[in-house]
Amino acid sequence: MDLSCFKAYDLRGRVPDQLNPQLAERIGRAYVELTDAKRVVVGYDIRLSSPEIATALSAGLKAAGADVYDIGLCGTEQVYFATSYYHMDGGIMVTASHNPKDHNGMKLVERESRPISSDNGLNTIRERVLEPFDDAPTPGRSEYLTVEPDYINHLLGFVNGGALSPLKIVVNAGNGGAGPVIDSLARKLPFEFVRLHHQPDGHFPNGVPNPLLEENRAVTAEAVLREGADMGIAWDGDYDRCFFFDENGRFIEGYYIVGLLADQFLRKMGGGRIIHDPRLTWNTRELVQAAGGTAIECKTGHAFIKQRMREEDALYGGEMSAHHYFRDFAYCDSGMIPWLLIAERLCQSGQTLSSLIDARIEAYPASGEINRTVEDPARLIDTIEKIYGADAVSVGYVDGLSVEFERWRFNLRMSNTEPVVRLNVESRGDIALMKEKTVELLAAMEQAERNQ
Repeated sequence: MDLSCFKAYDLRGRVPDQLNPQLAERIGRAYVELTDAKRVVVGYDIRLSSPEIATALSAGLKAAGADVYDIGLCGTEQVYFATSYYHMDGGIMVTASHNPKDHNGMKLVERESRPISSDNGLNTIRERVLEPFDDAPTPGRSEYLTVEPDYINHLLGFVNGGALSPLKIVVNAGNGGAGPVIDSLARKLPFEFVRLHHQPDGHFPNGVPNPLLEENRAVTAEAVLREGADMGIAWDGDYDRCFFFDENGRFIEGYYIVGLLADQFLRKMGGGRIIHDPRLTWNTRELVQAAGGTAIECKTGHAFIKQRMREEDALYGGEMSAHHYFRDFAYCDSGMIPWLLIAERLCQSGQTLSSLIDARIEAYPASGEINRTVEDPARLIDTIEKIYGADAVSVGYVDGLSVEFERWRFNLRMSNTEPVVRLNVESRGDIALMKEKTVELLAAMEQAERNQ
């Protein structure tokens, strides 16, 4: 049995050789053994293989004695929501997010939508599926659970409906699952939506929805300009990430969205703790402090962010990769709450999105994440630390290597799954310096790679 679909945080693999109904059924059985769950939420994304895999997964859960609450076609965040809101014992979402269309996968959570990853059970499931199983004395049953009304109302609870005014918003679901949620929200909001690639379609006629890829952004940007919209929003397939375009069609780096959301939340709540990742930090720290909050740095990755948020009782956590986490959403990530909050801010302030963002980009210009494939990532990072660490104001290791100077800083970290290093550089109000240091670092990395 090929178990290469088991990753650090979830399962993802090609169908049917790496993930198939037979393996899905065994994962369901092993999940119940691991968690002792009696009531499990199951949902699935728009991929063509998802219904069959979800059915097999549910069969395994029931054979092991768990009752399955089927919420059908949905986004990952709806599994998180249903598991927490209805006090279920766990939840499993069948999705491969933005992977190629012949792939599928699963995201697993236990009670309170706490993530199950390789360090707290996923490896146990991986090993268990290889062994024989016995059926439970009493099999579980299955029923359909209608989640949408409670989910929509919960989303709307994050904003002040009375503060909202008409906006024109371009929305690009990428033929993923976001479209139906937008339609449900639209009935309760004073916004005009211009819909692109709106219908869920697992054939992905317009390509796999992944707005992080530059080639996927033009259609949204052009529509914003053509329609004279106030902003544009695009989602990945299971819509746990959302991406923003200002009224000029400019793609906004996730780093600046983290700062804006942190500021908006702290204004609404009157202070609190905010979790952020170490890749780019200065803009977030400054905005959080100015709004009376406390900024806390945490290792990148949803399992780390969610755990730290629980420990700190943080209001909000943000990653520059467009994952945004909310205490009042079971500390989970949502691709719907962020755009509602930013729309609220536009309505309250009367400002354009570009005017809210421009000052922050000017104050802290950033390189964006630059990826390089290298032979020995750990050795390369060690070499870069020797070059830059001695003269730095501070050196940190929360996630990879963070090196700070008076006017600029960088973070260099390695991928969990491939021989890749990821570089982020920012400066204090000096775009030329940021660009100069980015070029310098990349040259140093290339030289270090040649010398290995």
